Amino acid sequence: MRILSTAAIAVLLMAPLTVLAGQVDINNADAETISAELKGVGLSKARAIVEYRKKHGPFQSADDLSLVKGIGERTVELNRSDIKVSGQKK
Repeated sequence: MRILSTAAIAVLLMAPLTVLAGQVDINNADAETISAELKGVGLSKARAIVEYRKKHGPFQSADDLSLVKGIGERTVELNRSDIKVSGQKK
């Protein structure tokens, strides 16, 4: 019973961490940040986003992410509220 209580407390303490994910600027963030902030985007897909940005210039909208190989419209929709697109590339 004590183990179950400890596990329940651990889950409750970790729950806010999933809410803390914030917006990520896909025109400025590095691959590690992109993969940490966007659901369904691992490090290899995040690297592809950064490489696409370097080759083609800054993204104009969140929808442009679907132009990156391996990033589909479903991934864009799943993350739309967390995707920020700055006008300036740093």
